[in-house]
Amino acid sequence: MGDFAAYLLYRASSAVISALPLSLVFRIGQFFGLLAWLFQPKYRHLALRNLTLAFGHEKSSSELRHIVRRHFQLLGANVLSSVKTATMSGEELERQVKIENMEAFATNFRAGVPTVLLIGHLGNWELFTSLMPRFFPFARSSSIYQRLSNARIDSHVRAMRSRAGLELFDRSQGFKPVIQLLREKGGVGVLSDQHAGDSGLWVPLFGKLASTSSLGPLLAKRTGATLFAAGVYTEGPGRWRMVFSDAFDVAGRSIEQLTRDGNAALEQQIRVAPEDWFWVHDRWKTPRPNFLLSKYKRGVYVPQMSADQLKPFRILVRSSNWLGDAVMSVPAVRAVKRGRPDAHVSVVTSAAIAPMWKIIKEVDQVIVADTGSIFSVVGAIRREPAFDAAILFPNSFRAGLEAWLARVPRRVGYRGHNRAWLLNQIVRESRKPKPPEHQAKRYLRIAHQLGADVENDSVGEPVRFPRDANSIPNKAGTSRDPMRLGLCPGAEYGPAKRWLPERFAEAAAAVTADRDVQWVLFGKPNDSEAGAAITQALGERCVNRIGETSLEQLIDELRQCRLLLTNDTGTMHLAGLLGVPTVAVFGSTEPRLTGPLGDNHTVVRHHVECSPCFLRKCPIDFRCMKAVTVEEVVQAVLAKLDGAGSRQIEPKPRSS
Repeated sequence: MGDFAAYLLYRASSAVISALPLSLVFRIGQFFGLLAWLFQPKYRHLALRNLTLAFGHEKSSSELRHIVRRHFQLLGANVLSSVKTATMSGEELERQVKIENMEAFATNFRAGVPTVLLIGHLGNWELFTSLMPRFFPFARSSSIYQRLSNARIDSHVRAMRSRAGLELFDRSQGFKPVIQLLREKGGVGVLSDQHAGDSGLWVPLFGKLASTSSLGPLLAKRTGATLFAAGVYTEGPGRWRMVFSDAFDVAGRSIEQLTRDGNAALEQQIRVAPEDWFWVHDRWKTPRPNFLLSKYKRGVYVPQMSADQLKPFRILVRSSNWLGDAVMSVPAVRAVKRGRPDAHVSVVTSAAIAPMWKIIKEVDQVIVADTGSIFSVVGAIRREPAFDAAILFPNSFRAGLEAWLARVPRRVGYRGHNRAWLLNQIVRESRKPKPPEHQAKRYLRIAHQLGADVENDSVGEPVRFPRDANSIPNKAGTSRDPMRLGLCPGAEYGPAKRWLPERFAEAAAAVTADRDVQWVLFGKPNDSEAGAAITQALGERCVNRIGETSLEQLIDELRQCRLLLTNDTGTMHLAGLLGVPTVAVFGSTEPRLTGPLGDNHTVVRHHVECSPCFLRKCPIDFRCMKAVTVEEVVQAVLAKLDGAGSRQIEPKPRSS
C-alpha cells in the first residue's frame, strides 16, 4: 500500500512538473535544494566531508561551505529538471544542450567500433538517456541500470528512459546481453562514479583510495570496445553543456590502469565545476568489516604516487597501559599497518609507555596523553586531524568512551565491559572450546577480522635497529669485557608472580662462577629490597639499576644484554621485542597466554594443582614458585648462552 501511494505521488508530481516551463522547474528545484541544505544536516555534513577530502588542501573552509550550498541548489534543480527533460522531444532538448568534443566519439561509433561510455553523476546526467539514441541512430545505444525498490516507479522510469530508443540492462541479471550488444557494434553507458562495495577495485580518487567499479574497462577489454568518458555541466536555468573525453588507450593498459584512468577523467570533470557533482553520496565509504583491504577480490591499485599524493586512511590505536600487554599488541599493529597502503597508524598512550611505541617503525605517530584523565585522552585525539577508525585493544568501558567522545566514526574492539553500545564494529569471539590462546593471538584476531592478512605473521619478530657499532657494546663479551646479562626480580602485578629473590641471587652467582658475566638489575622502585639482596650476594659482578631507568633508558640498556633472567613481566616482553633472549620463571600465570614471544626464550615452571591461579598474592604456601629450583634456572641460562633455542622446562611432579 505504501509503495502504491508513493507511486501515485510520483506520477502526480511528474505530471505537474511536465506541464511547467523548464526554466521555472529549474528554479523550483533550486528552492527545494536550498531547503534540503537547511534542513538535512546529515547530508550537508557528508557533502562537506567529501569536499574536504577532495579539496581540503586547495580551498578554504568558506569556499567549501559555499560549494556545498551551491551543490544542494544545483542538485535539486537538476533532479527536478530531469523529470521535465524526460518528457521533452529530441529537438527541444538539443536547443538546451551544448555538445563539445563529440567528434572522436561519433567517428568511432560510425565506423562500427563498439563503444563504452563512462558517465558520472554530474549535472543533469539523465540527458544521456534521451540524447544518445538521437545522436547515434545508426547503432544500438544502451545503459546498465540499478533496479529501483518500488516496482511501479521502476517500471515507469524504465519506460521513460527507453522512449527515445535506449536499451536498458538490469545489472542484477548479469552482463551477457551487454557483451553481446557490444560485439554487435553497439554502445553502452556505465555509471562509474559510485562506491562499488566489496566487488570494487580500490584506486585513488582525488588521492584517496575509493572502491571503484571496473565494469567499463572490463567490458572494453573483453569486447575490443573503445572507452570514452563524458559529463554534463550546468550552464544556467535549463541550460547544460555535454563534454566528451578523448578515447582511452585500451590496448596498452591493464584493467587496473584503465579503472584509475576513469577516476582521473572524473577528477578532471569535477574540477571544472565541483558544485555539479553528487557529493551527498558516501564515495569514500569505510567498508564493513574489512576496512583493511588485503582480502578484497580485486585488491588495491596505486599508481606511482608520492607519499603526500596518497591521502591517508587514519587509524587510531588505543594502547594498553600495561607494558607487557602493549608489547603483545605490536604484531597486531604491524598487521594493521600492512593491511592497506594508505594506512596511517597513530597510537594514543601514556608517557610511560610511549618510548616503546616510538621504536615500532609501523607506527606513524605516537600521541602522548595523561591516561589518568579521560578528558586528556579525548582532547589529545580531537586535536589531531580526523581519524577514520579506532582500534581499541583494552577491553575497558573507558577506552570505548574515549573513542566515542572523540567522535571517531568507526570504533572497533571486543565487546568488553558493558561497552557494546559505544562500539559500531564488535570483534567476534570464538564460541568453540579451544586450547588457551596467547594474548598476542587475541590481538591479532582483531586485525584479522578487519581484513588484514595474518596467516604468515611473524609474532615474535624483533625490532630492527640501524647498525651503530658505537652504541651497542659487545654482547658476547671479550677477554676484556664480560657478557652483560639482565636480571628482573620483580613483577608489577603482585608478589605471586615473583620468584624468590634469594634464589635469583643463588642462580646468578652460579652462572657467574661458570662464565665471565656482569649482571644488570632492572625493576621498579618497589623492587629495591630484592635488588639490594641480590647486589649484596653478587658484589662487583652486579650493577643495580632498579628504580633508576626510564623506559627509554631501559630499552637502551636491555639492547646491550646478551640475555634476560626474569619473572613474567613487562620487561620480559620488552626484551623479546628487542631480540634479547629470555629465561622466564612462571608460577601463578600461564605462559600459553602471556609467555614471551618468539623462538629464543625458555620458560621454567612447575605446574602444580592450583596453577595458574592468576592471583596477585598466593593465599597458601607459594608452592608453584618454590618448586622451581636454582639448578633448573642455572641450566636454562647456561643452555641459552650456549645457543639453545626456545623451550619450556616443566618437570613432572616427583612420585612420593
